[in-house]
Amino acid sequence: MKATVIIPARMSATRFPGKPLADILGKPMIQWVYERASKADFVERVLVATCDVEIVEAVKAFGGEAVMTSETHRSGTDRLAEASADLDTDIVVNVQGDEPLIEPDAIARAVEPFERNPELKMSSLMVAIDSESAKDPNLVKVVVTVDNYALYFSRSPIPYERKPLEGRSVYGHVGLYAYTKDFLLQFAAMQPTPLEQAESLEQLRVLEHGHRIKMVEIADSPMGVDTIEDLERVRAEIRAMAG
Repeated sequence: MKATVIIPARMSATRFPGKPLADILGKPMIQWVYERASKADFVERVLVATCDVEIVEAVKAFGGEAVMTSETHRSGTDRLAEASADLDTDIVVNVQGDEPLIEPDAIARAVEPFERNPELKMSSLMVAIDSESAKDPNLVKVVVTVDNYALYFSRSPIPYERKPLEGRSVYGHVGLYAYTKDFLLQFAAMQPTPLEQAESLEQLRVLEHGHRIKMVEIADSPMGVDTIEDLERVRAEIRAMAG
């Protein structure tokens, strides 16, 4: 089974323009993500998919692989689909370009279920959270079946705990996805769906079309970078890790 990590990246982020090339201890952020993804088990290849020449040049400068994609994509998934169309790979993993502390093991955990289940089309990650954190609409929640397939994703706190939840956790969604290449191309070709548009959550399109997403629990959610303040926190964390 061949797995390829694709990191979608672009310069024109609304809240933080130029984010992929933000400096973290002498390296652009995209390099930290690339190098950590390269250490994951099952992963044979890592590449960056972008519409910006600056990012391509930065990736090539540190010895990485990058491909140019269209400027008109609605989402990172569409960018992934274009980049993967001609790849010789079985599994495509979507790793966000603003998570320089992503654990290689988290990537491997998303890929591992495909080894055990040849019928699987898509997987993602989740992390146990407390009920107070679940009230944050920026933190997407997921509820799952007893064998950990997604039932629903929402910005609302789910499940609604009329009684305390016993024997299960409340889960936050970690936005890392793995797909079979064929299903990724199929997913990108689907029309947006009502629940997807209402919640602004692309993964709901998969559920609304009747497909299943295997959810894998991990211990901690990676620290993402959405703002300058987040960047400073990541810099401090990496300095601490370096000793």
